[in-house]
Amino acid sequence: MRQKKSPDRPKQDHSIKLEFQDNDLLPYLYGHHNSNLAAIEEALDVSLDSFGNIIKITGSKTNTSTAKSTIEALYKRIANDTGHRDLTASMVKDALRWASEASNDGMAAFANSDGALDTWRKTVTPKSKGQGDYIKALASHDVVFGIGPAGSGKTYLAVAKAVEALKAKRIERIVLSRPAVEAGERLGFLPGDMKEKVDPYLRPLYDALYDMMPPDMVDRMLVSGQIEIAPIAFMRGRTLSQSYVIIDEAQNTTPVQMKMVLTRLGDDSRMVITGDLSQVDLPHGQKSGLEDAVSILDDIKGVKIIRLKGSDVVRHPVVARILTAYEKRDDKK
Repeated sequence: MRQKKSPDRPKQDHSIKLEFQDNDLLPYLYGHHNSNLAAIEEALDVSLDSFGNIIKITGSKTNTSTAKSTIEALYKRIANDTGHRDLTASMVKDALRWASEASNDGMAAFANSDGALDTWRKTVTPKSKGQGDYIKALASHDVVFGIGPAGSGKTYLAVAKAVEALKAKRIERIVLSRPAVEAGERLGFLPGDMKEKVDPYLRPLYDALYDMMPPDMVDRMLVSGQIEIAPIAFMRGRTLSQSYVIIDEAQNTTPVQMKMVLTRLGDDSRMVITGDLSQVDLPHGQKSGLEDAVSILDDIKGVKIIRLKGSDVVRHPVVARILTAYEKRDDKK
């Protein structure tokens, strides 16, 4: 299907044949000009040859097995989703990501779109096994810590879960907070009123909201208070009931701030604390409140700590590889 391998490449003679029952689904599976199959070939270094309803996979034993899991999961995903069968390049990448690290149960979860979050503008689905575990934790625990590198979806998925809960009227409001500038929240030198001072640091939260809700709805809810975005200093002395609370960039909280935030949780509320412990901006020698919290709350009932990895990053593929290299270096240390 693609250009022939160079002669000096080691011979690969392991092959698998897949046969599909519903020929009507194959154009969606193969993609325009077999683009989906070509993407799988490129990612896994295998050859895919299609003959009617049969695909022959040739390559190393490990890669042919991964390709088989990927193709089967995509076929089942198409069969299950009768309303939207076109496979995007992003969906093919998601299937490859799941297949590289997930079990058979994990691939079934991808095929069935398990963990899909229904927001006003889009359906948000987990793009890796780690993200799938994260969404499960968000559904089953009152307090969830999502720890991982930038791009792993920890904040975006938390906002999606909050928006889904608001849409279903399981909560009355969403409260989004993060340290502004740094843990000390030294905003006085910035121009404008308090909202103008903190908005640039809360921009990722706004972006996620506008991605999942109509802009006019976001604006109305910000005015009415159904959606509240504020720096962590504004949380002191409050009890947040009937709320979905997200504390973002929590690695830049102090232990005192983190304890204060965690004790704001009121009746019928959920809280998600997200952060990246490799990106702490606190003064040298100051312990991160996020690091402190996860060290003492791991076995507390109702609390779940999810650690996302470089393999969960859904930005440019090279970003995931860069982060994985850093993780290996840090593990050796």
